[in-house]
Amino acid sequence: MRTPRVAVLAAIALSVTLLAACTTVVAGTPTTGTVEQRGPKGPVPAGLDRYYGQALTWRDCRPMAYDDDSREAFGSRGVQCALLTVPLDYAAPTGRTITVGVLRKPAAGHRTGALLINPGGPGASGMTAAVMIAGRAKGTPLLDSLDLIGFDPRGIGLSQPHIHCLDDREMDAERARPAARTVAEEEARNKEFADHCAQRSGGAEALGNIGTRDVVRDMDVLRSVLGEEKLTYLGYSYGTRIGTAYAEAFPRNVRAMVLDGAVDPMADPVHESINQSTGFDQAIDAYFKQCAKCAVKSKDELRRLLKPLGTTPLPASDRSLSLDDALTGIAAALYDDQSWPILTQALTELAKGQGKTLMSLADSYYGRDSSGHYTNLMDALVAVRCVDDPRVTDRAEIAAAVKTQTEATRGSFMADADPPLPALDTCAFWQAPNTSRPHKPQVAGVPKLLVISTTGDPATPYQSGVNLAKDLDARLLTFHGTKHTAFLGGSGCVDDIGIAYLLNLDLPAADATC
Repeated sequence: MRTPRVAVLAAIALSVTLLAACTTVVAGTPTTGTVEQRGPKGPVPAGLDRYYGQALTWRDCRPMAYDDDSREAFGSRGVQCALLTVPLDYAAPTGRTITVGVLRKPAAGHRTGALLINPGGPGASGMTAAVMIAGRAKGTPLLDSLDLIGFDPRGIGLSQPHIHCLDDREMDAERARPAARTVAEEEARNKEFADHCAQRSGGAEALGNIGTRDVVRDMDVLRSVLGEEKLTYLGYSYGTRIGTAYAEAFPRNVRAMVLDGAVDPMADPVHESINQSTGFDQAIDAYFKQCAKCAVKSKDELRRLLKPLGTTPLPASDRSLSLDDALTGIAAALYDDQSWPILTQALTELAKGQGKTLMSLADSYYGRDSSGHYTNLMDALVAVRCVDDPRVTDRAEIAAAVKTQTEATRGSFMADADPPLPALDTCAFWQAPNTSRPHKPQVAGVPKLLVISTTGDPATPYQSGVNLAKDLDARLLTFHGTKHTAFLGGSGCVDDIGIAYLLNLDLPAADATC
């Protein structure tokens, strides 16, 4: 299954009315929870009053857990969970409704506001991410005055209904089978996947309303329901695209945004793929540079070890490691230099004809837990990208794009190991139209934001952050390192600047470096 290689979003114009609000809290029991009404707050789009003014019932998170990660996160001390109701289709607000999962880690001291968090993907759970971020922020003033709020974007995690394309057995089988060798075979697989998504996720109506356009509308409902006049937001990776779209749709509802590991809203799919291939190649060069005593010391050695996996998978406990899984596992470990010791272990095993650690890394990336159950991370990633970006069905355009990509990435180990075919991708067969497209953000009226970009980021290359900061007229913070995203990731310099901004709106006088 290949993910779509295309880009982002559209501005949303909404008429608004202004409503006053106060906070009402009704005590409950551990079973019923605590009902809290803080909204409506700030501007309310016409016809959406009942959503913007709804009460949330905060409950014990543990009964809501659905996999290993959520069980661990939802069992953390002091967290509370609720379900936000929003319209499936904002053009028909009196029609069908859906729910969005929300987790809160209340401020430890005097509450001054709320910080919404999105970890990217698209498809990652913001609820579990909020608990992780709370752990990383322990001991900092960030937790004293801000509620940390994680939400699962529509169709993802705890939010219902789910985006669902493949079951656990089908996902295991998809990962294990060799790459398609012909365009016809690749297209048949992509069409089958798209058909499964439509059949199992509610058809075109549901799939046409799960993109970034609609997620940012849900965020504005949540802002109001939390009692916030203006949004304070932390977005990582694809979460920067969500933040950018929110700033464009609701520029006067923004208080502060940290956008870390930027996705360039202007990037076309070809150059996005080229930049990512280059980024991961630079990351593995940095890894091998410090690996003189490792069992595998170079890309050439790695290529020789990977090549046979295209036809003969390696044993990995009770499963088999495919070439796709091996590449995914390597990429997963390259996201952060703190994972390089695990990569060394994985490649040492690979040299011995074993694939257990690479399989574990790939499982983590794909959202497979210890029981063999998958989150819907990968289903959601494809589904969101297919409605966030225009589909490409012109075969001449596809052939030209593949040629450009192949020539530009020749020599990079991942591109050489898994060259693309000039085939229609999954999105070409999608049964819902796209709702966004790449363009330069129009954010007149938005306050000064903070964009963080890492020089050696393999997944969202440094220049993407430079471009986004320019497009948003934001302050740029450059972090020198080899990892994907930096805020609350171990750099005191980055953390101090980001926290001062989120709490007090203090920014460096000019672009800064850590």
